[in-house]
Amino acid sequence: MRIYIIIPAHNEANIIGRTLESLAEQSLKPAKIMVVDDNSTDATSEIVEGFAKKYDFIDLVQNESSVEHAPGSKVINAFYQGFYQLDDDFDIICKFDADLIFPANYLQRIVEIFESEPGVGMAGGFCSVQRKDKWIPENLTGKDHIRGALKAYSKHCFIQIGELKPAMGWDTADELLARFHGWKVVTDENLLVKHLRPTGMNYFEHSGRKQGEAFYRLRYGIALSMIASAKLAALKMNPFAFLHYLSGFFNARKKKRPFLVSEEEGRFIRKLRWDAIKNKFLYKLPL
Repeated sequence: MRIYIIIPAHNEANIIGRTLESLAEQSLKPAKIMVVDDNSTDATSEIVEGFAKKYDFIDLVQNESSVEHAPGSKVINAFYQGFYQLDDDFDIICKFDADLIFPANYLQRIVEIFESEPGVGMAGGFCSVQRKDKWIPENLTGKDHIRGALKAYSKHCFIQIGELKPAMGWDTADELLARFHGWKVVTDENLLVKHLRPTGMNYFEHSGRKQGEAFYRLRYGIALSMIASAKLAALKMNPFAFLHYLSGFFNARKKKRPFLVSEEEGRFIRKLRWDAIKNKFLYKLPL
């Protein structure tokens, strides 16, 4: 299987070399790696260019964008600046972050997952964070979710779900839409990637409100949004985040922000979410 990888990067000079080195040393080499330098003011481009001279499957694209902090939209817009530079001769397309160190068998294992059974549309491992001298799984999502840092799509799934949404919540919308179209989303909890700059190191109220807006735009509804907000705030150990999420949700509803999914897709998403909640509740009941 031919693997294309796109890596949006902004001021990653201190890290991206380690990311590219880990990908260049994979037991199964990618066919192409496209790094999109999104308005970096440091030496990100120079470092990537050095790797491009050494490895013929690594390329660099320069992207000019706004300096505004826009969670979700900036990274997806940068992703597509790289995607449009590629041909369509791929079997798997990946969107990776620029602050990761991949185990040497990562891409090989991803291919094995796609080949293991028909209907696998998305696959991924898990981010891990360093705690003293140990790397442990990053506890921010369930085991059935692939983090936005580690997305890998089969070609047909990627095409069928449509373009990734340039908004906060894109990395949830893609999985929900994949399932809506009948694709399987498969994770491997033993496939751990080192996350050098863990998610949530710095919490911004603006990002919290954007997350709440994403719940609205994904058509979660009030009840599901409250449950999701409470869960996420608990994982981040930040009670104020719960208020920011709900504020973002109700502000988006008041402004009638456009939805990211259709009414039919929204019904499917709500049913999927409620079924998952019911199953977890029943699982915890004593026999």
